[in-house]
Amino acid sequence: MSPLRPRRADRQTWIQKLNVLRTLKLTVEYDGTNYVGWQRQAEGVSIQGLLEEALQPFEGGPVTVHGAGRTDAGVHALGQVASVRTNAGHDVETIQRALNAVLPEDVRITGVVDAAPGFHARFDAVAKIYEYRIVNASYVSAFEHRYVWHVPGRLDVEAMKEGAAALRGRHDFSAFQATGGDTGSAERTIFSIEVDGTCPRLVVRVEGDGFLRHMVRTIAGTLVDVGLGRWPASQVAQILAGRDRTKAGRAAPPNGLFLVRVRY
Repeated sequence: MSPLRPRRADRQTWIQKLNVLRTLKLTVEYDGTNYVGWQRQAEGVSIQGLLEEALQPFEGGPVTVHGAGRTDAGVHALGQVASVRTNAGHDVETIQRALNAVLPEDVRITGVVDAAPGFHARFDAVAKIYEYRIVNASYVSAFEHRYVWHVPGRLDVEAMKEGAAALRGRHDFSAFQATGGDTGSAERTIFSIEVDGTCPRLVVRVEGDGFLRHMVRTIAGTLVDVGLGRWPASQVAQILAGRDRTKAGRAAPPNGLFLVRVRY
């Protein structure tokens, strides 16, 4: 055996001695109810902050975790992806177990793998898939209200589907961007958008190459306004072309939104 190729049992010591910098890819799920969102902030508990604190013992000092999507306060994730560069020599199974042992029970690491050295969770993503969940009934279960938007008025699902179709493709989504959001280009590509399910449970599922702040929530709110008959389905295309946020619908509440998956 070459002296440069240690036995598996010696791998951890070998990595530590050479001070090899690894890139880890973490898959994370969380209930966003009690958090200020993904991004670390001056006040409140963030998912990013929790992960960085949990990883510090492995690193022996501060560490920076990058997320694929900057979910807002109250937004949930089934498949958020994060990347971190670290000197930790532990195997990925040990890291996953240790993180889950110290993180709150509403934040779970569902996977840890070694990624390519230059991997970045946000910049290498080619698509993100979000779901917005709606209960269209007279009431919502006490065990479900944290994870759906309760819309009691009857929704015209076919009109919502017709309105959603206008959003496919590459467009300027300024009309669906929160005031004070990103200052760069508002052009994004929506690869697919579907309104699935039957009353009382509906899901607006959107896949795109990137999303502006509150974009998915505003799309959901606008489609619900169409479903309630507040304007015709054809109005969605006009709102999109007008690029005026005041003409679109309200942003749907954050608790119905889930980051489902990130594609690379």
